[in-house]
Amino acid sequence: MSESVALRAAVVVSSDGVTAGTRVDKSGPLAAELLEASGFSLEGIRVVPDEIPEIMEVLREFVGAGVNLIVTSGGTGFGPRDCVPEATRMVIEREAPGFAEAVRNGSPSPFGMLTRGIAGICGKTVIVNLPGSSGGVRDGLKILVPALHHACELVKGEMSVHPEKGGASR
Repeated sequence: MSESVALRAAVVVSSDGVTAGTRVDKSGPLAAELLEASGFSLEGIRVVPDEIPEIMEVLREFVGAGVNLIVTSGGTGFGPRDCVPEATRMVIEREAPGFAEAVRNGSPSPFGMLTRGIAGICGKTVIVNLPGSSGGVRDGLKILVPALHHACELVKGEMSVHPEKGGASR
């Protein structure tokens, strides 16, 4: 029996400041580190401006490359250029509202309710929006990681047994 192949993840950071070189991104590398620590194989981090076409393009590139999970960081707030949920909605085929609800409901910060992030499925890829702050990424992945492997395996059609209650599928 061959050793199981790690699920593949990618991180997409939406930030005008980072793409312009006026701000340093900390949330993308943190998301990558946390995903790798939870057993995902990182395919890359891409930074895009807060523009719907560019966000959609990079999401579709990762979906086309067969990535199992895309985590976005940034662009989910109330700012006039925050458009990641709108771009994500145009790419996904089915919504997965439980992920976004869990992030909002489980946030230890009173600002957690300000994220408009969504989650969904495109082909065999799960896409989850997280806030652009390091704290939002850390808190969001802490909440989501226990279910992410199982969700990705279900989307791939490879999981036939549910993980034990309260535990991750890995």
